[in-house]
Amino acid sequence: MHYYLDFERPVAELENKIEELKNLADGRDMNITSEIEKLEKKARDLRADIFSKITPWQKTLIARHPERPYSLDYIDLLMEDFVELHGDRRFSDDHAIVAGFARFQGMPVAVIGHQKGRTTKERIERNFGQPHPEGYRKAMRIMKLAEKFKKPIITLIDTPGAYPGIGAEERGQAEAIAQNLQEMFLIKTPVISIVIGEGGSGGALALAVGDRVLMLEHSVYSVISPEGCAAILWKKNGSTIGQKEYENASEALKLTSQNLRDFGVIDEIIPEPLGGAHRNREEAASAIGAALSRRLDELKDKSFDELLEERYNKFRLIGELKEENQ
Repeated sequence: MHYYLDFERPVAELENKIEELKNLADGRDMNITSEIEKLEKKARDLRADIFSKITPWQKTLIARHPERPYSLDYIDLLMEDFVELHGDRRFSDDHAIVAGFARFQGMPVAVIGHQKGRTTKERIERNFGQPHPEGYRKAMRIMKLAEKFKKPIITLIDTPGAYPGIGAEERGQAEAIAQNLQEMFLIKTPVISIVIGEGGSGGALALAVGDRVLMLEHSVYSVISPEGCAAILWKKNGSTIGQKEYENASEALKLTSQNLRDFGVIDEIIPEPLGGAHRNREEAASAIGAALSRRLDELKDKSFDELLEERYNKFRLIGELKEENQ
């Protein structure tokens, strides 16, 4: 049974009816195949129509979908012989970030990703995908190992943001993120970063200083969440904010993959199955795998000096202003 977002309700009604017909015909001498096929086509067409005009706020909801594949799902589908490494060698192990080494299409790689939990127990254990400082330090430890052994680094980004709790601040949350940003510019091995769900603020950017930055079609990447932005701009004197304000904030933030490609912040949009990656995990993983393979081929023959120079210039030019003669 799929979980449907509010704007998908018309499709939900059709797909539930299709499921009822299939159950009705199961094991009985009934020929309703043509009726089911007609309804399935109608459902596909309706879904295609809905997804052809979804808003930035709706894209945010898709990026947060509870059935959306997480980092470990993609690692399982795309890689072999994954060996997870734990701990930052300073404080503890942060379960909001998974990191280790694996083989991608036979190539040894380091893979690091945010990990949200799916059940209540897992969400608490993974802190809802919000890393502490030790998570970022663990990530950098693995990156340094990858650099030492000359292995490419793949990062999978899916977090609402770094954890803002008192303990995290006491242990140097801002410093850990800043250290990652600095060190990732200097890592002498190819780095490919992929936003697979939410890319929230510095908590995402701390894993996203890559030679190539990609986004899944229905992922989002922004300096603040729509809810946080709306609260800052419109919540005054105890007033309430809701969906209208979230929609306005989402539009203003320009957080979709299409916006960010147009601005030059990312290099590529990876297409998702109709309805989102959660509708067909294997197809979504296949698209990611194809993009990864192509981008690794682009980077594998570059010298370390070339990588560092191009990486620096890539991020240096983000936000560049151009003057036009009137």
